[in-house]
Amino acid sequence: MVTGGLGYIGSHTVVELLQAGFNVIIADNLSNADIFILSRIQEITKREPVFLEIDLCDYEATQTIFQQYKIDAVIHFAALKSVSESVANPLFYYQNNLGSLMNVLLSMKKYRVRNIVFSSSATVYGEPDKLPVTENSPFKKALSAYGSTKQMGEEILESSAANGFADIIVLRYFNPVGAHESALIGELPRGIPNNLMPFITQTGVGKREKLTVFGDDYNTADGTCIRDFIHVVDLAKAHVLATERLLNRKYESAFEIFNLGTGNGFSVMQLINAFQRVTGTTLNYQIGGRRAGDIECIYADASKANRILKWKAELGLDEMIRSAWKWENSI
Repeated sequence: MVTGGLGYIGSHTVVELLQAGFNVIIADNLSNADIFILSRIQEITKREPVFLEIDLCDYEATQTIFQQYKIDAVIHFAALKSVSESVANPLFYYQNNLGSLMNVLLSMKKYRVRNIVFSSSATVYGEPDKLPVTENSPFKKALSAYGSTKQMGEEILESSAANGFADIIVLRYFNPVGAHESALIGELPRGIPNNLMPFITQTGVGKREKLTVFGDDYNTADGTCIRDFIHVVDLAKAHVLATERLLNRKYESAFEIFNLGTGNGFSVMQLINAFQRVTGTTLNYQIGGRRAGDIECIYADASKANRILKWKAELGLDEMIRSAWKWENSI
């Protein structure tokens, strides 16, 4: 079962799972996804996942999935994910992100489903003291309610593993960008994008008048924030490997954590300049003030995932931009 399986990362993961031979049940309430993505998944894979329109914040509804289907593993994406929105409306984020996770775990326990891969985030590290961050880097105070829900979610999962009823792999990923090579699925934000890449592509194609760079006074080479951008297809493939690790009982402990990133940090201005170079499109952008909740600089040490999961990010920044631009021009 893939919760949030019609969302950005979820849909790409469903494609990789189907192509790897898995049967997939998608549970999604369509609050931040579009139903046409289901037919796009079928077009890419020539296979049809089961789709259930269900709100996982409803415990009774969540249980019905486990009653109706024999589930071997869960990949849990379903969550709200806007940093800025979570700063403005924290209670909504705590209720949705933690409530849905609790309902999935309670249903798993009741119906004896042991395996879960959890979609976590580099936001759990807060503003790190040392770079790159490893899985052992300490949590700093989260700068947003979104980051807090990921920290709390991991704590809930760790105690569930210690309690003996679940085997868990937590994937902490950095900044997913790009789209499937077919340009049939990609990032499709509702309203004004909160993530940088879709705002860049929407500005480039003329959907947005201009792009605002949030702050140029950070302690970085060009004054803008630095992130570890990772192609969404690379990210999706890691979820397949993590699921197989759980199902094949290859894990070393009942609670494992892996960073997923390229290990390279690019600033906002570097991404803008790379986009202009790769696409030949001039971006209309302006410098604005800092945005609440933004971390100055973060990038991953993903050597543990390289070594243990046998996973490595293969697609570089130019391919991330090309695929995102191809997707933007197709919708």
